[in-house]
Amino acid sequence: MKDSIGIDISKDQLDVHRSQTGASAQFPNNPAGFRALKSWIGNSSPDLLVYEPTGPYHARFEKTFAGRLPLVKVNPLQARRFAQAQGTRAKTDAVDARMLARMGSALDLLPDAPAAEDQSDLKELQIARIALIKDQTRLKNRLKTQTLAITQCQTKARLAQIKRHLTALQSEMESRIKACPKRTRSYTILRSIPGIGQVAATAILIACPEIGALGKKQVACLAGLAPMTRQSGTWRGKAFIQGGRKNLRDALYMPALVAFRYNPDMKDKYRTMINAGKPAKLALTAIMRKLIELANTLIKDDREWKPK
Repeated sequence: MKDSIGIDISKDQLDVHRSQTGASAQFPNNPAGFRALKSWIGNSSPDLLVYEPTGPYHARFEKTFAGRLPLVKVNPLQARRFAQAQGTRAKTDAVDARMLARMGSALDLLPDAPAAEDQSDLKELQIARIALIKDQTRLKNRLKTQTLAITQCQTKARLAQIKRHLTALQSEMESRIKACPKRTRSYTILRSIPGIGQVAATAILIACPEIGALGKKQVACLAGLAPMTRQSGTWRGKAFIQGGRKNLRDALYMPALVAFRYNPDMKDKYRTMINAGKPAKLALTAIMRKLIELANTLIKDDREWKPK
């Protein structure tokens, strides 16, 4: 059995449980608490530190211990299902920490590869950009119904400000990406694929830093674009996509719309599916999957796109 430590992360505190000794503790979720946690762990490094993503609350913890301890970030739904399979119905921070430690010991989990130092900064920039896009859409819709000169003037001024902020954010993200030679090469490869532009290439690299190190099925599942088969006996259910990273899937939508028109390989695939009677939405989802699989393969092989 692996020596696994489960950590339930909330806004103010960390609840910790170590499977090997059965010891539990609680620390504040701040730099002082991180130092106390490191002292509690001691010199004998555990095999795994298992935790769930909790929005902004796990970011500081992850940034502090990434590369220093074997961190494993697990899907909250899978962790809950594991606890239920253990017969545990109660849900408290202490119980969750114990279940996470038991999950790390029982399952063949592997430590996550350490993220780049500025990965969290890039993600923050991308989240800010998404928020500005939503604001821009809302203001454009409001402008269509406004009749007073003063409200129109104010809305147009805010739209101009958002446009400047979007340009600044995109420039900052690209400069950070190009500061790393490996990411610069991946960015160049992505831009060589017809349909993937400047904004989409940046969004893909931020939403999927593992691209190029995964298999075809892995990257499709990560994007939530792999259909889930449902069968039992003679019953055959309808397959559908679910889960995955929404930001990555959103980043592939517009490139797919462009690709099935101007990328010859994707155009042939789309026409084949439509001629076979497949719905247009299903065919577009297939193009999104082929795009991320193609991007993953090209980055893995370190080669740019060329038409067949």
